[in-house]
Amino acid sequence: MTDTAISFRDVHKRFATTHALKGVSFDIKRGEYFGLLGPNGAGKSTLISITAGLAQASSGSVAVLGHDVVTDYRAARRALGVVPQELVYDPFFSVREMLRLQAGYQGCGKEVWPWIDELLERLELEDKGANSIRQLSGGMKRRVLIAQALVHKPEVVILDEPTAGVDVELRRTLWDFTRELHAAGHTIVLTTHYLEEAEELCDRIGILNHGELQVLEDKNALLGRHPYRFLSLELAAEGTTEALPAYVERLVEDRHDNTIDLKLKQGEDFIGEVIEGVRGAGWRIVDVHTREPSLENIFVELTMDEDSATTGDTA
Repeated sequence: MTDTAISFRDVHKRFATTHALKGVSFDIKRGEYFGLLGPNGAGKSTLISITAGLAQASSGSVAVLGHDVVTDYRAARRALGVVPQELVYDPFFSVREMLRLQAGYQGCGKEVWPWIDELLERLELEDKGANSIRQLSGGMKRRVLIAQALVHKPEVVILDEPTAGVDVELRRTLWDFTRELHAAGHTIVLTTHYLEEAEELCDRIGILNHGELQVLEDKNALLGRHPYRFLSLELAAEGTTEALPAYVERLVEDRHDNTIDLKLKQGEDFIGEVIEGVRGAGWRIVDVHTREPSLENIFVELTMDEDSATTGDTA
């Protein structure tokens, strides 16, 4: 039995003049909660489409639990459940009918119907089973998509922006549910633009940028190698008109309302000097906060460049 859930080997994908994936190679380990991140147009959706059999690589290979997604696609597809970004559904069936049809597509019979009822209960859809999917709210439709991906009890689950456009309560519900799936032994692959979500849930992070794998690292190790920490000073609204000392100004990362955020190098005991300098300029400090770097800070620094402004995640 392989220890690898998904294996990508030198995966290229070209669309006319666009080289969307440029030799992507890495493994997602069996049983891990993996975060696949990247800016819009980085290639995440293309890589997922190839894995799910919705697109074919120009060259290279992808395997799910050792099953090539092209030459052994039936076994690969049975091992995989995908929750897509788009709210795709058939408006002519009830929720329960749609889930039973989905199970049939995966070669499952009535033996999974009790599992479907359990999914409806866990996703708080038990009172919606007889409803047409088009009658549901966006958040409820999102839950149905998750249930569809799980009807055949796949070992590997890909969540492609599962909480996009949902409220905070539903987001937390889905977080808890995916944690339970992970604890039960499922391999979870999460793509998200909510970086606090990836920081909260994932064990390991891969970052795609311009079709190439830029980072593949344990989340805690990635956070630990960031060279800066952050200091926020809330200043009194009726503060002095004097400018901040030049050495403090050079550290300013952001200003909002009466708060200044400063970026300090890790290991430098500079906080006391900064506070004294601000006070020495006549400013009254109301509150002080320090924080370690977040995944968002690291992501922005790794992916921000002149060419990264794109529209839509079509690649």
